[in-house]
Amino acid sequence: MSRAVGDAFEKLAADYLSQHGFRVLSANYTCKGGEIDLVCDDHGTLVFVEVRARARGRYGTPAETISALKRKRLVHAARHYLATQHGDDEPACRFDVVAIEGSTLTHLRDAFEVE
Repeated sequence: MSRAVGDAFEKLAADYLSQHGFRVLSANYTCKGGEIDLVCDDHGTLVFVEVRARARGRYGTPAETISALKRKRLVHAARHYLATQHGDDEPACRFDVVAIEGSTLTHLRDAFEVE
């Protein structure tokens, strides 16, 4: 998937979340060893959002494509974000996934937990 196509899906996800009461704080937050597509505030909860898109579910749903290594990188980037943006004041956090398959967008709250 090209960067332009990925950006379009991330904008679609950001627009959807904004329409549902989320405030987008950051897009494409990157640090050494990880990246977070969207960082949002959901009424006081910091939400790290992974956006996944697939044309069809032939090889599984978009959410199923998030490997253990990808989760590890997301958690690493989230910890970096917290350390640089919040210091010792750590807010409530969760990891969500916005899965886009064809023309269907699904928001999965609390998609996985940190081990």
